[in-house]
Amino acid sequence: MNLILWGEGSSAAIPFGTLVAVLALWFCISVPLTFIGAYFGFTKNAIEHPVRTNQIPRQIPEQSFYTKPLPGIVMGGILPFGCIFIQLFFILNSIWSHQMYYMFGFLFLVFIILVITCSEATILLCYFHLCAEDYHWQWRSFLTSGFTAVYFLIYAEHYFFSKLQITGTASTILYFGYTMIMVLIFFLFTGTIGFFACFWFVTKIYSVVKVD
Repeated sequence: MNLILWGEGSSAAIPFGTLVAVLALWFCISVPLTFIGAYFGFTKNAIEHPVRTNQIPRQIPEQSFYTKPLPGIVMGGILPFGCIFIQLFFILNSIWSHQMYYMFGFLFLVFIILVITCSEATILLCYFHLCAEDYHWQWRSFLTSGFTAVYFLIYAEHYFFSKLQITGTASTILYFGYTMIMVLIFFLFTGTIGFFACFWFVTKIYSVVKVD
């Protein structure tokens, strides 16, 4: 995207020297810290499961419609997105329509509600799946809350066609390029919340199971 800004002669383009400096920071700081973190991670004790698991996977019975993977994932992102779409409109206005955004206190409250909603929605669907004897909850929990980012992308497309008057090819590429970056970060963020919430939930409920 920076190449597009260079081609358009925009003042928002990052100079080549700055890009080299950022790349040097990544190699000199981020990469060593990654290896240091990996070293300390491998020296820690492995996470122990609260109960024993069978070596042979158990057959999963036929699932109902709402406990199948795709419907559950699609439904899981609706509630979290419903918490943020109003603030999302004002945030997009501040980014693309040059309007001032000043409701940071309310934004923090919406952030807390988003975290709680992602956790509760994912835990609820995970509970339904476990009740249906479907134990594949790990990636499903990540994708369930992470699917909120798909609704984010759909709303961003709606905002582009209904609220903006962008006609140039370069501007369109920049809009969707930056939007995809935000969607990817939001997907990783919400998916991580859902996974750790389900991990805590599954660990708690199986830690109190009495195994003879």
